[in-house]
Amino acid sequence: MDKILEQIKKVINNSIKEYMPEVKPENLEENGAIYYMNGQNGTEWDYYVNEHLSYFMVFYNDKENLGAAKLNLYPDGYYTLYLYNKKGKNLLKTIDSKIDAVENDVLKFATLLKVQMDDKDNWDANIDKIDANKGPTEEELNDFKNAEKDFERTKNRFRIFHKMAYVSRKILDEGYKVGYMIREEPLNDNDSGWQFMAGNEDDEYLNEHNNLSLLSINEINNLDSDIFKYLDCPVGSEFIRISSNDFEEDHKDKPIFIERR
Repeated sequence: MDKILEQIKKVINNSIKEYMPEVKPENLEENGAIYYMNGQNGTEWDYYVNEHLSYFMVFYNDKENLGAAKLNLYPDGYYTLYLYNKKGKNLLKTIDSKIDAVENDVLKFATLLKVQMDDKDNWDANIDKIDANKGPTEEELNDFKNAEKDFERTKNRFRIFHKMAYVSRKILDEGYKVGYMIREEPLNDNDSGWQFMAGNEDDEYLNEHNNLSLLSINEINNLDSDIFKYLDCPVGSEFIRISSNDFEEDHKDKPIFIERR
């Protein structure tokens, strides 16, 4: 494990020296400390859903505290390194390469990060907190592997974020939450099949095409994230909102709970 950590340190530090010689250690947070940014999602989420480890970052030490370097390590050992000059305001260079590690090595390293950082509440912390010579136990490794199935549905939901769906202007313009949603057969590869309504539209309203808009699932989820856990449901699924935060299958025997955001 120390081999991977040392390579990450070497890649980041040498790249800053080579491509940003004007940036001195005193210009950086903790003289160039590297932080493991697991605080937003956690190691398991990033590894299984985003398909990379949480970012390794170096920050400028001024008031804005923007990033100077950001390394993204993938399960196969490849990485992307972003370098930012002008105190973090300009992307200077992107470097794609590979560390000396195979997928099983990175898996063990991810487990180590989860155990020593996430499990100990070391969020967005200096990587010097990692005891890289202490590899994960077999039990810890198996626990990390077993977590993959818990994230499979989440991955499937994110896979359709770029696909399109019809959404009522009552949701877009009048601030209503999604009250009714149905997934029909997609028309093409770019279509999710989903339609999202507030639940208080009548036939006359829906027959006017200007009252419906075509947006990406991502854009609609940004308006109402309550829909997220249903996005991977199959064609034929039909749900109504029954409370501020919950939906259930529509059996045509309950009124739709209608609410503004």
